[in-house]
Amino acid sequence: MPDKKALVLGGGGARAAYQVGVLKAIVQFYPRNHGIPFKIICGTSAGAINGTSIATHASCFHLGVRKLEWVWRHFNTHKIYRASFSGVLSHLAKMALMGLQDEKINPDAGSLFDNEPLRELLNQLINFARIDRNIGNGALHALSIDTSCYNSSRSVSFFQANRDIDEWVRSRRGGQRTHLNTEHLLASAAIPLVFPSIKLNRGYYGDGSVHQLAPLSCPIHLGAEKIMVINLESPHKQIHQELEHHPKTATIAGHLLDTIFSDTLNSDLERLQRINSTLKLIPEEARQHATLKTIDTLVIKPSEDLSLIAAQHYHDMPMAVRALLRLIGINQQSDSSIVSYLLFEQSYCSALINLGYQDAMCQIDEIKAFFDIDTN
Repeated sequence: MPDKKALVLGGGGARAAYQVGVLKAIVQFYPRNHGIPFKIICGTSAGAINGTSIATHASCFHLGVRKLEWVWRHFNTHKIYRASFSGVLSHLAKMALMGLQDEKINPDAGSLFDNEPLRELLNQLINFARIDRNIGNGALHALSIDTSCYNSSRSVSFFQANRDIDEWVRSRRGGQRTHLNTEHLLASAAIPLVFPSIKLNRGYYGDGSVHQLAPLSCPIHLGAEKIMVINLESPHKQIHQELEHHPKTATIAGHLLDTIFSDTLNSDLERLQRINSTLKLIPEEARQHATLKTIDTLVIKPSEDLSLIAAQHYHDMPMAVRALLRLIGINQQSDSSIVSYLLFEQSYCSALINLGYQDAMCQIDEIKAFFDIDTN
């Protein structure tokens, strides 16, 4: 009987560094040669990249977290997308030219930034052959990567798992068995308009959060009975006074990103809690015949506003990117969360790792209970 615990890692660009801090807090309670305590891993966007990295080191939890932390603590924006003046301007010029051409002449995807460096980084760091190996030796049960299909407006979970797991089809969502590779990660992390969509087979795919209607359905289809969620939604500063003017485009864009990455996950968690509460009201003998089952959850999310933390490290962002953002009204004082998603710099990522570690330690009793960690 495989382990029924699942780890769900939400999306959020550079905010995903927070997830590493949470994992760092958990791993300290396991021996150095211990495998991952969750055999099912489901990731979306940047969370899919973190999840895949951990899955390739499923047989050694310590090594997987240590390598992931090293990468995030040594990040810079140039490793994710071209951020020099020449790189930004040449890409924007290419996009402008593409807009004047017929799609049959230039079928490339449009985007604000060129994320080819991310493809090179993923090819260098992730050994996808280890996924099958870890599934074969029992260190991993299943890994899924959530994407959004622009052809059908459906949420598609590409997964690699034990043979006893079947594909599924539901309303506007489904799961497809495949051998995962870099292109699946790039598709899941393709933030709309910011990064280009990716062609997989005959379809075009983007960030998994866009069409994601039920983020928790994937781990449940993969067999999970307990789900730990590292959500990247953070509390925002409260504005009590009335707005004196219409919100700026940058502010609205920030709200849209927050909605894409957090709202459906929060709604699905509420739905799951209602189902759990309803099932508790059903007598035990009748519950055995129900198609629904109780799913225990543990949610960890930032205790501080990540946008405010990003503002403190705003000037670490490459000058070309800051100049481009200023054109759409984003600066250090802007009431927009966009910077917190795009600031792939050491100082900011390290601050999020530290915050994730602190927040997890504040919930350490709940974590120990969830993973059945002996407190003696």
